[in-house]
Amino acid sequence: MTAITATVRRRPGAAGWWLAAGVTAATVVIVLRAVDGAVLRRVAASVLDHPAALLVVLAGHGAAVALRAVAWRRVLPALSPGQAVAALHLSVAANHVLPLRLGEVLRVSSVTRRAGIAPTAAIASTLAMRTADVLSVGVLALVLGPSLVLDVPGASAPGLLVAATLAVVAAGRWSTRRPRHSDGTRTVGPIALLLVTASWMLEAVVVHQAAAWAGTPVTVTDAVAVTAVTVAAQVVAMAPGGLGTYEAAATGALVAAGLAPGTAIAIAVTTHAVTTAYALGAGAVAAVVPVPGLFGRLRLAPRRPAATAAARSVAADAPIVLLLPAHNEEATVADVVGRTPDRIADRPVRCLVIDDGSTDRTAERARAAGAEVITSEVNRGLGAAVRRGLDEAVARGAVAVAFCDADGEYAPEELPVLVAPILDGEADYVVGSRFAGTIGRMLPHRRLGNRVLTFALRFVTRTPISDGQSGYRALSRQAADQAGIVHDFNYAQVLTIDLLARGARYAEVPISYRFREAGQSFVRLGHYLAAVIPAVHHQLNTDVDPLCQAEEHPRAAVRSAR
Repeated sequence: MTAITATVRRRPGAAGWWLAAGVTAATVVIVLRAVDGAVLRRVAASVLDHPAALLVVLAGHGAAVALRAVAWRRVLPALSPGQAVAALHLSVAANHVLPLRLGEVLRVSSVTRRAGIAPTAAIASTLAMRTADVLSVGVLALVLGPSLVLDVPGASAPGLLVAATLAVVAAGRWSTRRPRHSDGTRTVGPIALLLVTASWMLEAVVVHQAAAWAGTPVTVTDAVAVTAVTVAAQVVAMAPGGLGTYEAAATGALVAAGLAPGTAIAIAVTTHAVTTAYALGAGAVAAVVPVPGLFGRLRLAPRRPAATAAARSVAADAPIVLLLPAHNEEATVADVVGRTPDRIADRPVRCLVIDDGSTDRTAERARAAGAEVITSEVNRGLGAAVRRGLDEAVARGAVAVAFCDADGEYAPEELPVLVAPILDGEADYVVGSRFAGTIGRMLPHRRLGNRVLTFALRFVTRTPISDGQSGYRALSRQAADQAGIVHDFNYAQVLTIDLLARGARYAEVPISYRFREAGQSFVRLGHYLAAVIPAVHHQLNTDVDPLCQAEEHPRAAVRSAR
């Protein structure tokens, strides 16, 4: 598998890229000098006057791709319809921006990464379908337009006949060499060949309509023959999108059909422009639809597990634990601990300070104020401190676990409001929303950053979240026991994604907020995004809790001890 993957990912050397760039530049110059500007203006006016015709052309082009997807699935039954269409669109789009027909590499990569298809099956089926493509266009060109083929520069009926014969022989050898198809693929049968042939005939709608826009209609037969000749010529194309090769083949075929050279090249340019626009647009959509996209999952699934049951069987005196992650907060931690309520709803409140490698008197002052202190010898990060705190709170039998910063930005007096939905059995995960409450002061750039990141989190989770970065949150006992924080740096986004993916019931309550008066925030935009974005992507694309597999994950030790 490693060897095959390495082969698929191989890229051409610098010489190949420079050669392709040179061919592309030269082709653009030649085409611009040769094309009939008056015809192009007439085409543009026709398109603007009849936009419905353009939609029909694009729909026909899309239907052609769909037919090839159906044919591909006959060869590779394990491939889903959506992923087949997406991979074909991606390969076509890539072929329009990459030289040397490298789009086929993306086709293989797409189905292996997104659909779970084995590389051997993906490569084998792709080669089989490309063989079917060559055979189909060769037969169409020879049957429907022998005179066109003979008059196209550089093309000949014997040459195409040889190519078609070689394709048939290759297909036959493929079938006899692999009769059992142990990789899950099937032989390209007659139905698949008919579907591929029909797809190329349907794609001829672009040439047919481009000629009509130019005021020089061609017959359907000629349109199909021109399409077949042009596609066949792309086998040796070097420039992105076959630029130059495409125009030369299409122009030659149209001239052979009786069109003037200036008009023929204008039709060829129009056809290529429409197919390129379709390829790039459809390819962009195919990169993310269907899920998972080419870059993995970018959102939580619409359907999630059943909601976590509310805690009803915990002891009547089970405590509410308020966690205070703290790093060098000696100026404020005692005040926050002292303002924490002693009891909520007849339950005791325990204040637990997670001293994350402080080098000042944070731990000393927290203990003096009445908090229990858990000390880390080194500074591991806010995410690690919260993760440790959740473990410790669950181990102490907490009915609800809340946490906020120890810098005084959040009011511990509002803890009863935060945990009320959990104690009432209405929620598993509650976030205190600053934007739904009152904000004493927040720097403008931080307000903007919070808004932007909250919008992104709302999109990712499909949940109406108003404050994705709030530092005041509460979890039920079950949610705290299940929660996963996949990195040490921070918890905000990954904790929410993890709990919502597990089916936790989400709620928000309004809270107050004031800007810190002492100490310094650890958040720096560049470093923050560099740490958070990969973690979020990893969270969205991991089906199992990665923390349970970490060698040094504290929760594993806590759970094993229970």
